[in-house]
Amino acid sequence: MDPLTITAAAGMRSRLESLDLLANNLSNTSAPGFKADREQFSLYLSEETAEAQDDGTGVAQPFSPVIESHWTDTSQGELRLTGNSGDLALSGKGYFQVNGEDGPLFTRDGRFTITKGGELLTENGYEFSTTDGKSIQVDPSLPVTVDPDGTVRQQGLLVGRLKMVDWSAETASQKQGGGTFQLDSKSLQGLLDSTAQVRQGYQEQSNLSPAEASVRLIETLRQFESLTKAAQIGEDMSRHSVEDVARVAG
Repeated sequence: MDPLTITAAAGMRSRLESLDLLANNLSNTSAPGFKADREQFSLYLSEETAEAQDDGTGVAQPFSPVIESHWTDTSQGELRLTGNSGDLALSGKGYFQVNGEDGPLFTRDGRFTITKGGELLTENGYEFSTTDGKSIQVDPSLPVTVDPDGTVRQQGLLVGRLKMVDWSAETASQKQGGGTFQLDSKSLQGLLDSTAQVRQGYQEQSNLSPAEASVRLIETLRQFESLTKAAQIGEDMSRHSVEDVARVAG
C-alpha cells in the first residue's frame, strides 16, 4: 500500500472515532450539567516500520494520525434561570456527591425530587450525600430551600447540608450514566472541599452548545470526505503504476 493511501486510511479511521464522540456530545447538548468529551491527536509509527527504518531493511512508512486519548472538558456551562425550586446548579468548580449503588458518584446536575417518604433524590434516583453522612429527611408537603453553601432548610430550620467536593486536575475520573462521574478508591481519599456556591432555581447547561457541536460535526464529515478522495487518488495511482509497468513497449 502506498504512503498516500496509508495516511488517508489512518486519517479516515481517526475521523470515524471523532464522529462517534461528536454524535454522543450532540445528543447530550440539552442534558443539564453535561461535560463534552474532546479528543487528543497524536502521530503513530508502527514498531515494525521503525525497526526496518533503523536497520535499513525496509522503506520508512509515513506517520499515521491517531486519536491518542479522549478527555472530558470540565469547564462550567451557562447557568440558566428556571425559577424551579427543584433545580440546583453549582457556580464554580466542584460536584455534588451522591450515593451510587457501588459507592459515591459525582454530578453537576443538581435537579432533585422529594419522595413521599421525604427523601431528597436526584433525577436519576440517587440520594444526595451530606457533610455529616446522614440522610436528609424533609416534609414532602412543604417547600425546601438550599443556601449557597449547600445547607438545606425547611421552614427556616436546618435539615442537612449537601456534600460538595472537588479534585485536582491530575485526578482521573470516569464518566458514568446520567451525567455522573466515578473515581477510584485511591482518588476518593484525596477529595477536596468545593468552593462552588449552590444556585437554587438555576440549571447548568451543557458546556457544548448545539451550534458548536453541529459545526464540528460538519467539519469532521468534510474532512472524512476529503480523506476518502485522497485514498481513491492513491488507489488510482497504484493501479496506473502497475498497468504502466506491465505494458509492453511497442
